Amino acid sequence: MTELVFAVLWSAVEGLLILTGALVVRTASWGRWRTEQWGSNEARIFGAAGALSFRREGRRVVTTNGLVFAGLLFYVLLVVVVGLSRTALA
Repeated sequence: MTELVFAVLWSAVEGLLILTGALVVRTASWGRWRTEQWGSNEARIFGAAGALSFRREGRRVVTTNGLVFAGLLFYVLLVVVVGLSRTALA
């Protein structure tokens, strides 16, 4: 039962990281890069194994793994910035 609860919680966290990563990638690239579509095998067909991004038809495509990485990086930077601002205010 514990494994099931952990799997559900991790799926929710991973979904949040993917959605955050997609927003970060689209915002940071000003729409020039796009994200891999949900449920597609685009990365398996056109990208190298384990790639964070690949080029397709002249446009950069960020894979799901890349989105998780971008989302995680965003939250780490957010914690660092909030931590630094709290120490500066104290």
